[in-house]
Amino acid sequence: MKKLFLADRVIETSRPAFVMGVVNATPDSFWKESRGGAENALRLIDEGADILDIGGESSRPGSEYVSEEEELRRIIPVIEAVRRRSSIPVSVDTRKKNVMKAAFEAGADILNDISALEDDDELAPFAASVAIPVILMHKRGIPVTMQNDTSYSDVFREVSDYLESRADYAVRSGISSEKIIVDPGIGFGKDLNANVTLIRRCGELCGKKYTVLMALSRKTCIGQMTGRDVEDRLFGTLAADIISVINGAQIVRVHDVKETVDTLSVLSYTI
Repeated sequence: MKKLFLADRVIETSRPAFVMGVVNATPDSFWKESRGGAENALRLIDEGADILDIGGESSRPGSEYVSEEEELRRIIPVIEAVRRRSSIPVSVDTRKKNVMKAAFEAGADILNDISALEDDDELAPFAASVAIPVILMHKRGIPVTMQNDTSYSDVFREVSDYLESRADYAVRSGISSEKIIVDPGIGFGKDLNANVTLIRRCGELCGKKYTVLMALSRKTCIGQMTGRDVEDRLFGTLAADIISVINGAQIVRVHDVKETVDTLSVLSYTI
């Protein structure tokens, strides 16, 4: 039984990993079917998501950051609509303390920060003060430039060491270690070989001390491995998710919730 510790409760799943459904309240996320607001969120709940991840700022390669005001305008109505219907845990994909504070007050439960608490010095203390889990992701640079440099001498060691250092910072800021989740940042400043290495070894990150999240859904590396465009990467994504879970991932962040739930349900009978 997998467990995740929120501020006010513990959630569990009998499947080998939690399924986090992606809700992009943005006009430019790379997979158009993930764009939208409350309607998309409620559909993913009906499909069996364990967690929703709502974001108002695209982080696809080449994208640019948006203002705090625009991010709030996009995500708060979605969180409010979800809360009128469901108590499902809601993660918010943001780098900004004021956005996370407003989201928390609207009913959000988890911080998902692609900057691993680097971009806003007030974010870690806030997360600690309200006892929410934090997802710390590795990336290199910012989305608009991150694919300009994808060379590493030892990608696993460098990614793991970075996440370990950010987790240490989170703990020093008052965040409980049991509420730290690490994400190696597939596709964020990495080439195909680096992504494959991280899929193979994801469960070893940070010496296996923290929950590991893998976000592989329909990404470029799936297209490179299959030769498929984004619209046709479902089966490749499911295969990569299975391998990640077998290798130690405990959360998979996906666009295709129903299919992932079925895949993990079958996997639960065989591992």
